[in-house]
Amino acid sequence: MSETGIALRRISNGRSAGDEEEGLASGPSTPGSSQMKLERRDTNLAQRFLRKGKRKIGVKESLVAIAFSSWLNLLLVFIPIAWVAHFNSKFSDTVTFILCFLSIVPLEKLFDYGGEQMAFYLGADLGDLLVVTLNNTVEATLAIILLKKCELKLLQSTIIGVVLLHLLLIPGVAFVTGGARVMEQDLHPHLTQLNHTLLTIGVMTLLLPAAFFAALDRGLLPTGADAAESVVDDTVRGVLLQMSRGLAVILLAVYVCSRVFLHNPPGKGNSELAQHKLAPLELKERAKEFEENDPEVNQWVCLGMLAVTIAIMAATAEWLVDSIDFVNKAGGVQQEWFGLILLPMVSFSGDGFIAIMFFIRSCIQYFRGQPYPPATLANARPIDLSIQFIMFWMPFIVLLGWWSGRPMSLLFDLFEVALIISSCFIVNYVTADSKTNWAEGFAMLAFYVMIALCSWFYKGQEQLLYLVQCKSVAEVVAKVASGVSLDAATE
Repeated sequence: MSETGIALRRISNGRSAGDEEEGLASGPSTPGSSQMKLERRDTNLAQRFLRKGKRKIGVKESLVAIAFSSWLNLLLVFIPIAWVAHFNSKFSDTVTFILCFLSIVPLEKLFDYGGEQMAFYLGADLGDLLVVTLNNTVEATLAIILLKKCELKLLQSTIIGVVLLHLLLIPGVAFVTGGARVMEQDLHPHLTQLNHTLLTIGVMTLLLPAAFFAALDRGLLPTGADAAESVVDDTVRGVLLQMSRGLAVILLAVYVCSRVFLHNPPGKGNSELAQHKLAPLELKERAKEFEENDPEVNQWVCLGMLAVTIAIMAATAEWLVDSIDFVNKAGGVQQEWFGLILLPMVSFSGDGFIAIMFFIRSCIQYFRGQPYPPATLANARPIDLSIQFIMFWMPFIVLLGWWSGRPMSLLFDLFEVALIISSCFIVNYVTADSKTNWAEGFAMLAFYVMIALCSWFYKGQEQLLYLVQCKSVAEVVAKVASGVSLDAATE
């Protein structure tokens, strides 16, 4: 739950006494009154986006604000150098990777800055959605690149790895560092409850195809004489694809409904400034500050900046994947560990670099006697990122694979399904009371390390490899039956 989005939502369990009296006086709600409410919200959104009656931000002022938004913008100079390194064979993969890494760091910072600025024009709920979506841009681009290259098994592992990263590692670090000087930090209780439901549904959806396939499988592999009797064939894959596409549509519907609920929650006054009695005090203070301040960037300039940044990042991320792929091909690293741990880490490298620099600066100020005041509000935005990734981007990738003729399904490795279900259980248990502390954050970090340790030795579910190829399953089965190794048959 991002601070900006949480701070500007007011979600109540019921009406107050004053609301009830007003409702009795005015009579029951009618379709006409609901339509008027929606029209008022649309009008308010249009007025807010155009900033009617408020100071307009100039183009020159906006460009200056973007240029000086962060010192990390100095790293933008590495973008053209990284592109040259990619197309020039004189540069090694290691050099290209380092240059692409340094190029993505300022781009991710611009995503954060642009999303925060657009929140002034879109309001709390839509602004929060945009911020979360922009924070997932690098990971989503990475997934689309892997789908384009038909690296379906690696794509599935990377999807699980990204969700695990946002569920365990990033919030774990945030809870440890944020709660180091206070007894506990707060989360918004209403949004935490909704996130529990969304996260559980998204994770448990992956259990359905895995259980279906496990019920069909009798341990027979498509090798030798058993090839004709194996359940691993094109018919089974076709059934799993149909099932996955249906589940993807349903997941998207659930996510859209959750966003509609947050954008227009039922009940009188719930669309106003989040001043619910259960909301943490720091949320109310941030909400007031957000309403009273002006943005630094013009809305049209900000939209143009984000469009250009996304285009540059997409190309740079593809060069980054190409340059790091040598680690996987060089041997010594299991593909499961490469997808679950390494690739998600690379996709988060920009934000990680920023976090390290912030930590160093905080330590310097602390030893100089100028420490930051401890925050009582927990940073749980990464959990929002994981929910969007598993309920929106993962189904989107499945449907995109359907449209592009690539057999991407929701049948994931059973080991990966077990990892994500257990992680969901831990996160929901930690945030159940809407409070966190550094000890719980350390436990989340410890479990992520356990996952990384076990993944290092895991080679993957062999039967699944036959079904996650862009070629016919029968073709792969025939090659394996003739004595060709599975790796050679799937190349």
